[in-house]
Parts: sequence; structure tokens; C-alpha cells
Amino acid sequence: MIAVVGAGSWGTALTIHLARTGAPVRLWARETEIVDGIRARRRNPIYMPDFDLPAGVEATGDVAAAVDGAEVIVMVVPSEFFAATLASVPARRETIIVSATKGFDPVRHVRMSELVRERFPQARVAALSGPTFAREVAQGSPTAAVIAAADDALTSMLQGKLGARAFRLYANRDIVGVEAGGALKNVVALATGLSDGLGLGENARAALVTRGLAEMTRLAVALGGEPTTLAGLAGMGDLVLTATGTLSRNRSLGMALARGDSLTAASAKTPMVAEGVPTVRSALALATRHGVSLPICAEVAAVLFDGKPAADALASLLGRAPTREDAPLEGRRA
Repeated sequence: MIAVVGAGSWGTALTIHLARTGAPVRLWARETEIVDGIRARRRNPIYMPDFDLPAGVEATGDVAAAVDGAEVIVMVVPSEFFAATLASVPARRETIIVSATKGFDPVRHVRMSELVRERFPQARVAALSGPTFAREVAQGSPTAAVIAAADDALTSMLQGKLGARAFRLYANRDIVGVEAGGALKNVVALATGLSDGLGLGENARAALVTRGLAEMTRLAVALGGEPTTLAGLAGMGDLVLTATGTLSRNRSLGMALARGDSLTAASAKTPMVAEGVPTVRSALALATRHGVSLPICAEVAAVLFDGKPAADALASLLGRAPTREDAPLEGRRA
């Protein structure tokens, strides 16, 4: 049995996918309305309300009941609630816990798998990431993602248990790079949304995606990740999807901000969380700690938190002194 902790869009989509493979799934939701909706009508009334959940899905508001007897626990809650939710999860020694959350802890700026290891030192921990719009996964559209853990036997087992023909999972030992890429791409997607909202064109978007990937790679390597990981599904793949896709909540938020909406007003238009907003603060804190230059991230933060007009932020990036594209990573300059 697989337990999915978190019934937002991504948790609901993963639940539908896993149940479609024939696995029994228990889905924990914080909201009573979601639990009642799934039990009565097989639908999540708040997130993904137009998708039926298969009969093999059992919904509960009791997290202890959700994980009881689970072979695998998949954590799919927003990063800002991850630590608090994890604290309420009882688990046996050596339970398999997979983080499918893309972000950093907003207080301590640590990765989700680090929080899992602190809470459950004996657990077998992995991270699931990659270019995965929830709606397309729920539809069964072809998708490729990454399952990362230092333990090859664990990733091999999870490829079989969580993957499927239309949900192809690639294994990777670099859990640091995979988690960093999944978190940081949301910040770059905010930047491309700002650019697209200003109507600056596709050249500008391509420049932000490319230079944004360079920033992601510098910080991921400083955290202990491998640069090749950021060239793969959890880095470039997820970045291209989130920075250009019409279903991207982070890109959409950036576009709304460029049109003049406040952060509060733009965020209130959807119940879904744009993880790029808390990730900006974590990325800058980590960059300061490790001496890494993140100019795109810094300008996104200025728009989000300091009231800087989007046009001025893009102008600041264009006004930076020219530098080398082939500078070594240890140079850490954009």
C-alpha cells in the first residue's frame, strides 16, 4: 500500500496515477471537504475537481491512519507546511519516504529530504522531481521524471513501484541536485512570467531560461549537487516546462505581477501555491551563505517583496556588465 500525504493538485494527480497502476492508495487531506468529496463523489472538490479518483483510493483526514501499514509514504505538501506535517506522521523504522515537494524549508532553508532524515533517521529516503504538470499526469499523458536516492536498490524498486509506461522514471544518485533543481526552477519561471507579462518577446524568455539555468547550477553545485543533474529532467527539463508552459502557476504569477497586480491579489486568484515565492528567500539566503551570485533571483525578489516595477527589474539585468558564458562554476558569476 502507498500513502500519499497531501491532496493538492500534485498529490491528487500522483494518487490518480498510482491507483491507475493497480496499487492501493491512501490519500491524506487536511481539508474535511476534500475527504468528504472523494468519499461521496470520487472527486477532489478543490484541486483537480474534474478528475475522478479510482475506486482503489481511500481518502482520510487522519494522517496516522493514512500511513498505517504503508510500504511507501509519498510526501506532497507545500514546502512551508512540510516540516509541521512531517512532525505529525508516525512511521516505522526503515520506512520508505519519498518527497515529491519542490522547495526549501522557508525557515531553515534546507531541502525536504533533509527534514525527513532529521525526523526519521532510519528511513530510506528518496526525492521525486522533474517536468510534471499535475493535470497531464492525471490525464495519463506521457511524462518522464526522476527518482533520486543514494541507494541504487531503493531507486530501482521505486522505479517499478511508482513508475508506469506513461510515467517513466529515471534513477539518479544526486538527491541534492535533483531537489535543488526542482526548487530553483520556480524562481526562474517567475522571471520568465515577468518578461512575458511585459511582452518582451521570446528572445528575452530564452535568455532568462538559459541564464537562469546557470544560476540554478551554480547554487546546486555549491550545495553539493552535480552540474550534470541540472542538465537533466530535474533541472533543464523542469525549467523549460515551468518557464514556458501555459499551466505553470509560477509563470502565471509573474505575468500577473508584470500587469500590475499585487502579490497578494495575484496569489489569491488560485488555491494552488506558487512555490517560487518562498523559494526566492531561501535561494538568496543560501547564495549569501555560499558566496554565489544570483542576479535573476535577486531581481525577482525585488519585484515580489520590495515593490520594484517589473520593467525596472528587467532593466537592471540588462544593465549589468558583460561577462563570460564559459566562466568556471567556481567563479560563480553571472
